[in-house]
Amino acid sequence: MPRLGETALDVCHLCLGGNVFGWTADEQASFAVLDAYAEAGGNFIDTADSYSAWVPGHGGGESETTIGRWIAARGNRDQIVIATKVGQKPDRRGLSAPNIRAAAEESLERLQTDRIDLYYAHIDDAETPLEETLNAFTELIAEGKVGYVAASNYGAERLTEALRTSERAGLARYVALQTHYSLVERDLYEGELLAVCEGERLPCIPYWVLAMGFLTGKYRPGTTVDSPRAGGAGQYLDDRGLAVLAALDAIAATHETTVAAVALAWTAAQPTVLSPIASARSSEQLAGLLPMLELELTADELAALDAASADDEP
Repeated sequence: MPRLGETALDVCHLCLGGNVFGWTADEQASFAVLDAYAEAGGNFIDTADSYSAWVPGHGGGESETTIGRWIAARGNRDQIVIATKVGQKPDRRGLSAPNIRAAAEESLERLQTDRIDLYYAHIDDAETPLEETLNAFTELIAEGKVGYVAASNYGAERLTEALRTSERAGLARYVALQTHYSLVERDLYEGELLAVCEGERLPCIPYWVLAMGFLTGKYRPGTTVDSPRAGGAGQYLDDRGLAVLAALDAIAATHETTVAAVALAWTAAQPTVLSPIASARSSEQLAGLLPMLELELTADELAALDAASADDEP
């Protein structure tokens, strides 16, 4: 397993997204997905205290609670690297020191653990000084409640400022970046953010790598998909998206694998990307992702996907 940057964490190069746990996957389905992922050698699980607050009747924490129950039931805490986030739960918004402290304690309780391996600032908080946020994270690390901290949804300028603040004040340093990145969403990352990650030796752990399901290949012209994400995925059904699907289809056929596995493998092959995040609401869906673990694309295949996904707009 690859090492997560300059940490002591060895993680699977397919990170299992936990956003569906307690939402589109009930506890039984979630446990089945988690079991299948672990049996395949996976050990890196991503969640957040805000998952799934967007569902009517939910307040956030449902995903963490489900993962905590699974770990308690399986007794496998030491085999799993848990990543969760702070700052977006409706009653725990922002990155002030008191909020981080309270949110961390609540996440630890829901996860039924004494430590969070990787703790993300879920989104930049311009209202709170970076030094206050980083000092709060530093205290949690010193107490053994958090292993390492990372940034999620930071822009290049603020990410750089946070890293310089850590150096100047002797505080915990972000060890990774989580950002939106996929074959059909390249512009946000492939620019200043990529340059910062390369220059600072920060691994990227991208989310929405399958473009809300579009890059699984199940969304095609004239098809109807029963999914809460169907509306979002449908936005990619344009000429560029269809060209990407055609390239994915050809490469998947060559390797006798799934379209999703090829899309994940392309992302994993990009500079600084360590472990793409993908979620599955059933073990059957997960089975379409797992071949990525053994799939290595050729230079020509990577180039074909680059060409199909290139944004030709000025």
